[in-house]
Amino acid sequence: MRRSTHPKTHLSRRGFLSAAAAAWGGAMAGGAASAGVAPEARPDVPPEDYRVQRGRIQQSVYSWCFAPMPEEQLIRACHRMGIPAMDVGKEQYPLLKKLGMKVAMVASHGFQTGPLTRESHAFCLAKLREAIDTAVAWGSSNVITFTGMRAKGVTDEQAARNCVECWKKVIGYAEQKQVNLCLEILNTRDASHPMKGHPGYFGDDVERCVDLIKRVDSPRMKLLFDVYHVQVMNGDVIRRIRQYKDLIGHYHVAGCPGRNEPDETQEIHYPAVLRAILETGYTGFVSQEFIPTWPDKLAALRYAVRRCDV
Repeated sequence: MRRSTHPKTHLSRRGFLSAAAAAWGGAMAGGAASAGVAPEARPDVPPEDYRVQRGRIQQSVYSWCFAPMPEEQLIRACHRMGIPAMDVGKEQYPLLKKLGMKVAMVASHGFQTGPLTRESHAFCLAKLREAIDTAVAWGSSNVITFTGMRAKGVTDEQAARNCVECWKKVIGYAEQKQVNLCLEILNTRDASHPMKGHPGYFGDDVERCVDLIKRVDSPRMKLLFDVYHVQVMNGDVIRRIRQYKDLIGHYHVAGCPGRNEPDETQEIHYPAVLRAILETGYTGFVSQEFIPTWPDKLAALRYAVRRCDV
């Protein structure tokens, strides 16, 4: 089985996402053609030589979203754009280093098999320790973690206790290595696509995730605030950014609904969200994790990057 380049699961998804993205992109391209103007031909889309201008937000890009585009092609395009970090497969880490770019976040145990069952603790702990070591080796500050999917016969309180118990066993190692474990909230409402929502995921409420983080009680246990998922499940995004600013270790961004380009068809106004993030004093990475629908995926990325360059 070919390993995924995306940190949210240990299952292969590159082939699936390639087909899904192609099908979805083809449908959207047809719609754009019928309207007479392709999205990337609009005057507000940056030209091919666009580079980040302000750079107050340190942006990163997830490669899985742009499959089947080769990772090296995407990395070099992002480098030309002035993007300082990427979320890519480990085999591309040497190229990032060569180009002076950083690894934004390191993968661990995936979102399906998480610590909410004790039977999975050995697996999760091994993956988290391995990811922490990888983060240290490549100069990354963050490792991603998840609660995992709900399990039959496991109550919410037992699931919470199991998660906290597992993370407490590894958080001392993270503290020693000065690496953050970032717990991501994922939405369970959208069942239209395997990467637009995750029905059955336990950590689907931002307040629940915050409670779990506080119970671990470590400055190295953080919240991965995925703006798209928070909007779907909880809303009130800017207020929550301000409320939980001291616990947030990383951000993901994508349009909502649809997890597509953060353009005017979406309900999240990202310039306001990014300004709110800056106002909290946050200096970490904000990762572009949207699924492009435009035929020219790099044009979509340039558009999204400039929109978030506040």
